[in-house]
Amino acid sequence: MTLAPGEEVDATTRALAHEPVPADQVVSGRPSTGWVELDDSIGVWEMTPGAMRDVEADEVFVVLAGSATVEFEEPALPPIELRAGSVARLAEGMRTVWTVRETLRKVYIAG
Repeated sequence: MTLAPGEEVDATTRALAHEPVPADQVVSGRPSTGWVELDDSIGVWEMTPGAMRDVEADEVFVVLAGSATVEFEEPALPPIELRAGSVARLAEGMRTVWTVRETLRKVYIAG
């Protein structure tokens, strides 16, 4: 999908096809993720409860729903707590652990 100028999408209700998180990334539970790109650098991403490791892209995101903790393995930074309304920035190459307590949905803008 490409979001055209003047077009609107409801990111809170947009249907997302989920896939299980690959076993080598799972820390606990049975999380799945789903996403849809709205443009080359804009998208909606969602993760169900559980914990997973990830290597980040350069992005800014706004949490629409859910709650989670993001721990930073590299670089070593304090964890952040995410909830609806949280705005955060990640840098390319950061190594993180996402622990989702309530299905987390975000809109991201990648750099």
